[in-house]
Amino acid sequence: MSNTRLLSKILRLTGMKVTDLKFLDHGRGLHRTVKSYKNGCRGSQCNRRGRIVSSPGVGRSWEDLTLIGINILLWFAPREIECPTHGRVPEQIPWATRYVRVTYRLEWRIGMRCRAMTQKAAADILHMPRSRLSGLLHRSVTARRDGQRIRGLRRLGVEEIAYCKGRKFATRVYDLERARVVWVGAGKGRETIDRFFCEALSEYRRSQIRWASCDMSRAYTEAIKQHCPNATLVIDHFHVTKALNEAVDAVRKEQWRTLAGEQRKAIKGLRWRLYRHPATRTKGQTRTLNRLRHCHRRIHRAWVLKDEFAQFWGFTYKGAAEKFLRTWMTSALRSRIPSLRTFVGTLKTHFDNILAFVEHDLTNAVAEGFNRIIKIVKNRASGYRNLDAFTDIIYLVVGDLDIPAHVPSNLRTL
Repeated sequence: MSNTRLLSKILRLTGMKVTDLKFLDHGRGLHRTVKSYKNGCRGSQCNRRGRIVSSPGVGRSWEDLTLIGINILLWFAPREIECPTHGRVPEQIPWATRYVRVTYRLEWRIGMRCRAMTQKAAADILHMPRSRLSGLLHRSVTARRDGQRIRGLRRLGVEEIAYCKGRKFATRVYDLERARVVWVGAGKGRETIDRFFCEALSEYRRSQIRWASCDMSRAYTEAIKQHCPNATLVIDHFHVTKALNEAVDAVRKEQWRTLAGEQRKAIKGLRWRLYRHPATRTKGQTRTLNRLRHCHRRIHRAWVLKDEFAQFWGFTYKGAAEKFLRTWMTSALRSRIPSLRTFVGTLKTHFDNILAFVEHDLTNAVAEGFNRIIKIVKNRASGYRNLDAFTDIIYLVVGDLDIPAHVPSNLRTL
């Protein structure tokens, strides 16, 4: 067996034949001259065989995996062929993606490593600079998602996410049925969400959306109503509850500022007790809150109204839920608590979209799960300096396209 054939078997070279090899850089680099094997003269567009038109003498290099500390490079001079369908096109490269100067298995290894660890750790394992690995990952993600169409989107979720200090936000759109992120864009205003509906979805795809969930941001709600005429908008359960908790906490803060010294001890540590759901609160915590009736009536009144509002999420009949909600709003207005009156104004603005939860039971719980995963990834890398790098990781971890899986299975590992 010749040395070139033995090396081909050891390195599991698929779709190519080694014609020459040499060690350079004092033995730290292995340069192999290869050619297509049993797959030559195929066009890069439609994979059809064609007549060879030209054979350039200068070859190009593709970086392969590092083996026992030796950098491996493939050298090949792609020919031009006359394709019956597309005319004069370059020859197909069976071991790498078009316009990418790394092999399939190095591309697959980069994706799998960056999915499981930081880019710095992945670069150390793959023996390459971190900036180069980041650039290769970005090109790989962009190439796989380029021209991809969002299909079968029936349940839409929209949420903003912070990716850097200095109040830098991005808008994240996800499919609630498949639990996958489908689009990420810079900013959180109306222009950002309009760009998604106009550029990423066709008019037919927008008409197929039946349900949508988001927070109470006017930019998101107005955009969904305009671009998705057949969708039922449901305000997220989490954000409504969060707004009510903030209104109740505002009452506690107001009382705290008016008291001093020993008088503050009576309401010290109440914040998280006020936030707790009635089903998860202990009897001792309930007794503590009930004692506020005699000394801090406004806090007690706000807490009682908050607990009463929690019953709304358990209704299954829209008529009964509407009657309950209107009665609760009247009680909150009569309490003469400014923060609760403001919350009632929010309910009036989004009344129909909040009431729609009773019939559809649609929430952004999937998004909260995404937030946990994305925060773990972001904290693991100690943050990201730009949105492109952060978007690449989001698509790689929770995207709607399994990017490493697009590499042919027989060209993934060494």
